[in-house]
Amino acid sequence: MMLYDYFRSSAAYRVRIALNLKGLAAERRFVHLRKGEQRAPAFTAVNPQGLVPALLDDAALTQSLAIVEYLDETHPEPPLLPGTAADRARIRALALAVACDIHPLNNLRVLKYLVGPLGVPDEKKNEWYRHWVRTGFEAIETMLVGDGRTGRFCHGDAPSLADVVLVPQAYNAERFDMDLAAFPTIRRIVETCRALPAFADAAPERQADAE
Repeated sequence: MMLYDYFRSSAAYRVRIALNLKGLAAERRFVHLRKGEQRAPAFTAVNPQGLVPALLDDAALTQSLAIVEYLDETHPEPPLLPGTAADRARIRALALAVACDIHPLNNLRVLKYLVGPLGVPDEKKNEWYRHWVRTGFEAIETMLVGDGRTGRFCHGDAPSLADVVLVPQAYNAERFDMDLAAFPTIRRIVETCRALPAFADAAPERQADAE
C-alpha cells in the first residue's frame, strides 16, 4: 500500500490512525498542501480532487472515511465498525458529524478562500473556525453523554471509526486555541485515545514531513 499524506491534514491523520490500529504499514508519499503540490498533474492523476489522503492498494482509493471502511472490510480485526446495525449506524453518525458537518467548513482551502479572495482578517477567520467546531462539538458531546453505549471510547471500550475521526478534529481545535473543557466527554475520550500508540504515532508532529 502507498499513502499520499500530509502531516497536518486531519483527513490523512484519520487514515494513519486506522492503519496503525490495523497493524498495517504503507509506503508514504508526502503532498505539501501549502505549497500546492496537490494540484500537480502527477497527484491529480491519482486523485482528481487534488485532496489527501489517497491510498493505492488494489486500486486508487480516495476520501478518508471510504479508505477507513475499505481497510476495515479488507482487514476486519480489530473492527472499527463493530456491533449491530444500529451500533454501526451510531458510530457512523458520530464520525459524520465531524467529517460532514465540521471539517468541510474548516478545510484549508476554505480558510484560504476566506482570507484571500474574500479578504477576511485572520482573527475573523479563526473565529469562523472555532464557531463551527464549537457548534459541532456541542452536538457530539450531547450524543455521547446521552447514550449508554458510550464507554472509554465513543462507542464501548475499544476504538472505532468515531474515535478515528474525532481525535484529528480535536487536534485541529486545539491548534486554533479552542479550550475543550466545555466538552468533558470529548476531552476524556480524546485523552484516552492519545494514550494508545496507534493514535500517538499518527500525530502530526511525529510524521516525517512535519514542520
